[in-house]
Amino acid sequence: MKQLIVKVQGEAGLHARPAGVLVKKAGEFSSKITLEKDGKAIDAKRLLAVLSLGAKQGDELTITVEGSDEEAALEAVKAVIEESH
Repeated sequence: MKQLIVKVQGEAGLHARPAGVLVKKAGEFSSKITLEKDGKAIDAKRLLAVLSLGAKQGDELTITVEGSDEEAALEAVKAVIEESH
């Protein structure tokens, strides 16, 4: 299991477009990918769940990845969150 805390960089946070990119990227991996904000943990492969976090610029998200490709999955999801606009 790998875990990392990242800060949402995009001005608009994880709104529909970057959330869609995040879900698509997470879906490329077999590992279980969870995002957590303020004690609420969700499946990063489900768009409505990601949107339900209401993540805004400056919010910290904990990414937890568990599975055979966890290292690559963690880096990919981290990149999407940090580069979202």
